[in-house]
Parts: sequence; C-alpha cells; structure tokens
Amino acid sequence: MNLLRQIRQTLSRWLDTVAAYIVATYAKLVAAPGVRVVEEKDGTFTVEANGKGSSGSERLRIINGEVVATAPSLPSPAKGGAAAMLKASRAELVLQPERFVIRPLELPRRATEFLDGIVRAQIDRLTPWSAENAAFGWSAPVEIPNDRVSVTVAATARSVVMPFVSAIAGLGADSIAVSTVAPAAQNGAASIKVFDQRVRGALELSRVRRALAVVLLAAVALAVAAIAADVIGGNEVDARHADVTSRIAAQRAKLHAGSDVRDSALAALERHRHETPASVIVLEALSQILPDHTYVTELRIQGDKMQVIGVTRDAPSLIRLIEQSQHFTRATFFAPTTRSPSEPGEHFHIEARIEPVFTPHS
Repeated sequence: MNLLRQIRQTLSRWLDTVAAYIVATYAKLVAAPGVRVVEEKDGTFTVEANGKGSSGSERLRIINGEVVATAPSLPSPAKGGAAAMLKASRAELVLQPERFVIRPLELPRRATEFLDGIVRAQIDRLTPWSAENAAFGWSAPVEIPNDRVSVTVAATARSVVMPFVSAIAGLGADSIAVSTVAPAAQNGAASIKVFDQRVRGALELSRVRRALAVVLLAAVALAVAAIAADVIGGNEVDARHADVTSRIAAQRAKLHAGSDVRDSALAALERHRHETPASVIVLEALSQILPDHTYVTELRIQGDKMQVIGVTRDAPSLIRLIEQSQHFTRATFFAPTTRSPSEPGEHFHIEARIEPVFTPHS
C-alpha cells in the first residue's frame, strides 16, 4: 500500500509540474497586461497598472475572499477603478511576508538542477503543511562557501492564499501570481512566487492536468494492449514453431527409413570419386611437394600414372620428395635429365604411380 501511495503521489506531482509549465508557457506566448496588487501594512491593497506609480493606483480591501470596499487615494485611472485595471490582466498579488513561513535552505551546488523536487520534498519538514496543502516557492540560489548554495523558501497554507486569489479573479483578472519578499531582502530584491494560476482563457491548470491524466492513462492502456498482443502473438508463434518442428521431425524419420540404400549408393560414388585420380588433386599435391625453385612445364595423367616435366636446380631430390608423399609411389626418371647453358636449372622428366586417397571402411 505504501508503494502504491508513493507512486500515486509521484504521478500527481508530475502532472502538477507539467501542467504548470504548459500553462506558464502559454501565458508567456499570450501575454496580458500586467497589474500589481500589493498588500500594505494596514491590510489594504494597492492596485498599480503597468508598473505605474501612485499617480495611477487604486486601493481596495479584501475580506473573506470578497472586495468589500474601495477607497481611492488618488484620482482613478481612465476607464474606471480597480476592476477596469484588472479585467483580462495578468495580476501579481504581493502579500506581506508576515503571512508566510520563511526558511533558509542550504544545498550542494549541483542540487540547483533539481530544486523543485528537493523543495517539494522538504516542505513538510520546513513548514507545518504538506506540499499538497501549501503554497510555496523559493528565491534564486545564492552561492556560499564549500561549494554550496542557499535558497530562501517561503510557504503558507493554500487556505490563506485562495481567498485573495478568488477576490482578484472576481474583478476580472485573467491570471494571478502570488508572491512575497523575504523580510531581510533589500529594496528592489526579486520576489518569491508561491502560487500561479490562470483563471480564465483557453488553458486552465485543472483542465490541463485532467488532459495530461487522460493522455497518461491512454498511454498506459496502449502499453498494456501492446504487451497483451505481444504475449498472445508470441504464444501463437510458439505453437506454430512447435507444429513446424514436429513436421520436420516426421519428415526426417521418413527420410531416415530409406537412408541405408542411399548411404550405400553414396558410399560407392564417394569411393569411385576418391579412387579416380583427378588432375586438380594431383596438381595440388605437386604444388605442396615441389620446392620453390622447381617449375612444371607439362603434366600428363594416364590412368593411375603421372608424368611431370619441368625445370629444377636439383632433379634427383625431386624423386625423394615425390616418394615421401602419400599420393605417389614408384617415382623414377622416364627420360634423361639435361641442362641448357641458357637456363638456370635442369630439365627433368619424372613419372610416378598415383595412389588413391580413399581408404575403405572396415
């Protein structure tokens, strides 16, 4: 059961991560006007359109997920108040750091590639909430001695963030990102984003997550079907292989029944082939016997007799070499050996009897 729960949690985290990446990428491609909604110390929120200063801001108060009152501190921007600025916008909700548990986390420098998984796994240790019930994020890694980095993790309960998100969404925001700044950070320091959601539009996090889950289930179903088809097909192939093997064995048995007659005929043919001298065999035997300084100019084979004519440096030694071969016997000169002044060797004429290479079976 623990293994199944771990697998389910891992798949859930993967779906959340991929869905968030898809939604964030789509939001970058289809950018909406940016609006900052900053929480003040007194609990009110300042709405600033397109990064403008107080000359284009609107103040509002949010209680229990609803905008209960607005109090313009300066003249309202054109086209109305906060709702006009937030309509179809990309809102960044900056909450006071007092709403968050902020903890430093030191890691090896190589761990920066896996920050998402590491921080997610450490949330229940650093904060009172689990990763599923928390809205959390971390700052950019800062290098520290001993080949390590430090990140600042900010987290709070989702139940704290969601009322503000619902209120901003009710004013018409297309997407909402929730962030904060660590108390020790200097002015202008990068904020820590703890929540990001596209409220309206073609892509919503929940819809993307459901679509990914459907795709994953479909892939698993196809894999299971492929494995089943492979098993069924393999069994069928094995059955056909067994059938073919049995047929081959039967044919071999039939052939073996009449093999005695064929074996005797083949033996006779094999004996005749080996007993009959072949020019190729004789020439091959001579090429192995004769030394390199010997050249054959003529080879005659008549029945079981061979005559070889050529030039060599030492004609008498050829008689001994031929006699030592298992292929020839009774080697002798059938004509005188002569020497020509214009040639480097002696002209020899040797004949010998060809011995059969076949040895009868006992």
